[in-house]
Amino acid sequence: MSGKSMIRDLTDGPVMPQLVRFAFPLFLSNALQAVYNLVDLMVVGRYIGGAGMSAVSIGGDILHLLTFVAMGFSSAGQVIIARAVGAGRQDEIRKTIGALFSFLLSAALVIGAVCFMLRHHILRWLNTPPESLAYSLDYTVTCIFGLVFIYGYNVVSAILRGMGDSRRPFVFIAVAAVLNMILDVLFVKYLGMEVFGAALATVIGQGTSFIAALVYLFRRRDSFGFDFKPASFRVEKAAFGRLVSLGIPMAIQAAAISLSKIVLMAWINIFGVSYSALAGVFNKVNTMSAVISQSFTTAGSSMVGQNLGAARYKRVTHILLTVLCFGLAFASLASALMLLAPDFVYGLFTDDAEVLALAGVLTLPIILNFFGSATRSAAFSLINGSGRPGLNLAIAIIDGVFARIGLAALLGFSLGLSCRGFWLGDSLAGFMPFIIGGTYYLSGRWRK
Repeated sequence: MSGKSMIRDLTDGPVMPQLVRFAFPLFLSNALQAVYNLVDLMVVGRYIGGAGMSAVSIGGDILHLLTFVAMGFSSAGQVIIARAVGAGRQDEIRKTIGALFSFLLSAALVIGAVCFMLRHHILRWLNTPPESLAYSLDYTVTCIFGLVFIYGYNVVSAILRGMGDSRRPFVFIAVAAVLNMILDVLFVKYLGMEVFGAALATVIGQGTSFIAALVYLFRRRDSFGFDFKPASFRVEKAAFGRLVSLGIPMAIQAAAISLSKIVLMAWINIFGVSYSALAGVFNKVNTMSAVISQSFTTAGSSMVGQNLGAARYKRVTHILLTVLCFGLAFASLASALMLLAPDFVYGLFTDDAEVLALAGVLTLPIILNFFGSATRSAAFSLINGSGRPGLNLAIAIIDGVFARIGLAALLGFSLGLSCRGFWLGDSLAGFMPFIIGGTYYLSGRWRK
């Protein structure tokens, strides 16, 4: 056990190198997490076909929706911890950690139990194609049982990142990614476990990552004042109140966006198993683009949080501009790849001729999403870092509900663009956070 402090000061020094040092491990972590999610789709697409891809796509969207509480409250906890670090409030850090652990692990058990009981109804509500129904059930149920590992890993990562440590979460997710890739091929190709094997590999990888991260945190408990004794997990009113006030809007935001994707998936499934499989390709490519966005959002949020806690306002502006420039540079490079080699990109996921013949409808929506992700990272760095729950709630309603579902319905149904319209609407809605965040920045209220 080491008594060395785990807290890293992000309020001094050159912004760009500091942001890159913090964001690069996050990028590697998110890339590995995205890759091991992609591996499920790629392995299943190669050895099972379109019905298996449809199942992984549907099950993945359901799982993403079920993690909305973890995503919202862990992000809130990270921001609260970062601001407490910047202001030197050690007791607030300890109480926030206890509230995070107790609340999120309890939520995982409750959500998992409810969704298991409703599993057949959920797949029916999504218009799951008959060809992929059994596979979808296997994938969804297996991932539901692993939900507690996802929630637990989000808690530990939020604690570490709030303290300025982005390297250790990368190490833990790297172990999970490598393990998942090995087990995917073993279970699906060699043991013939089909879609269930892909889901089981994912759960084992997630469980290993959580346990490793938890052990690391426990062995260094003296450095941040949380002793892991039963009394420390008691949810104190003030700490839980701070967590709820910021966590609920963030959770609603995550849920609204995930719910909009579920609605789009239900509409797309009406057009058959090939379009359902193609939706998986669209989501996974966008997941890869979100790797950069999420990495700089997480790094930017922690840096903004600490600098606001220390009243370093000019430095906040520098951080936001740096985040935006990195995002736009990546979007430009990724868009060039999609325009110059679309067949290569789509061919990474499947060799199903029917699915590949339809893939061209995805190119423009994917490029729009690249630039939407770039602008979102700067907006959310400011909004999350400043701890404004009202803005997160506004984005949840405007972006997640009205814009995504509304634009998708308008383009897909009213203008007759069908699946192409659904994907275009989803991508165009991704620019709403930048509009809201830009307005908030210009107002200057983030300084208060």
